[in-house]
Amino acid sequence: MTIRKRLILSYIAMVLIPVILFMAVTLAVIGLFFGDWNGDLKPDNHFGHDNMRMIGETMGNREQLFSNVKYLANYEPDLLADESYLLETDEAFNGLEAGLVVARDDGILYASPLVEGPGLYEQLANYKPGWNAKINDRFTVEKHDFAFGDQSAGTIYLLSDMTPLIDRMQQLFPILFLSLLLIIGLTNGLLTYLVSKSIIKPLRLLKTAAEQIKEGNLDQALALGRKDEFGKVGEAFEEMRERLRESIRLQLQYEENRKELISNISHDLKTPITGIKACIEGLRDGIADTEKKRDKYMEMIDKKTGDMDRLIDELFLFSKLDLKRLPFHFERIDIAAYMEDCARELGIDPHMKDAAFRFIYDGPRPLYVMADLEKLQRVMMNIVNNSVKYMPGEDKRVELSLLRGAEEATVSIRDYGPGIEKEALPHIFDRFYRADQSRNSATGGSGLGLAIVKQIVEAHGGRTWADSAPGLGTTISFTLPMAEKAGGESE
Repeated sequence: MTIRKRLILSYIAMVLIPVILFMAVTLAVIGLFFGDWNGDLKPDNHFGHDNMRMIGETMGNREQLFSNVKYLANYEPDLLADESYLLETDEAFNGLEAGLVVARDDGILYASPLVEGPGLYEQLANYKPGWNAKINDRFTVEKHDFAFGDQSAGTIYLLSDMTPLIDRMQQLFPILFLSLLLIIGLTNGLLTYLVSKSIIKPLRLLKTAAEQIKEGNLDQALALGRKDEFGKVGEAFEEMRERLRESIRLQLQYEENRKELISNISHDLKTPITGIKACIEGLRDGIADTEKKRDKYMEMIDKKTGDMDRLIDELFLFSKLDLKRLPFHFERIDIAAYMEDCARELGIDPHMKDAAFRFIYDGPRPLYVMADLEKLQRVMMNIVNNSVKYMPGEDKRVELSLLRGAEEATVSIRDYGPGIEKEALPHIFDRFYRADQSRNSATGGSGLGLAIVKQIVEAHGGRTWADSAPGLGTTISFTLPMAEKAGGESE
């Protein structure tokens, strides 16, 4: 549930709950106040409903009887001067906790014994209706003026004994008012606590997580487990934490790679420099005292400088690839025709005279891909040189194969060399990695060939991988994206 819906429901509850509770409290309090009306407390009188009904019936009967008297005063006024009628009527009023007073001119003609008292007429004459206005501190008054048959002025007063009811009502209203205030306060306080708790708790968790990040602890996960706005904030916060952790991990990895790179470059450059230095010292000290020896030393110097030159070129190329500063010129080429030409040219290359190359592809032609021809040539030569270099003997076989996919073409180059150990296979595309941990460069490798292959293929939008087993040879594969037709479909 969203915070907005939760707040709306809490506002509705702040209105409905107090109303319902106040109604229940009102019924309960009325039952307590009026359940023993006239001393009649009934065990089955639920919340005083029967007694309240009795009060209503009494007041209704009283009003009905007084209406009859007023009607009689209007049409047979002289009957109100009949003492027997007044006694009979007053007796009926007395049964309803009321008394009748009849005044004629400036004096009282009849006064009920229930209400009779000193100064009664003066009190009636000065009576002004109001909530607290009572006669003899007991009776409320209802008045009706009429004229007797001789046209003398007459007035009927109905004095109702409302003292118990009024007293209880005066006690009831403050209690109900205080109950209403208490219900509103408790309801709003409880709902405010619950709503604020649902907001404050995730805020505290977010604050704790932020402090952990500030202290450098990026391993503590934030799990709010909510579906509202805080849940979305928590998901974004958790994603930020994961990215920060990954960023720091990459920075540390880059730093470690930089240190390793410097160490590897230092080692690989020092090896030929040491050889060149030894040759020069041999020439200078006269160790090469014959023309044949001097030629041998010069060949060694030439080979070492060539190795250094190739290493520096490959290092420069790899650095440009790693920094994304090497431009690519992609074009639409028929990879099947290219691979076929490549296998033919490698077969007649003097440097590959000990190797036999074969191209395998039985799919439809042409098969177009998007590639940079110069960079693709570098990929092919690096893989082929790496394959031929590690195959023993003079009977070396290399197979170039092609497989068409839905969105990409897969190029595979297989040799029948000694293969690569399972532990070393995941690392062969790492820079400066050699399965020979002694970093013996007798084979002429720089350790950057396959790393350059991976960088170039990934720049094409492809993938690289290797399959190998000791004694069964190695297959290095990479993919190239298919060229698109005019309609946008892969070709």
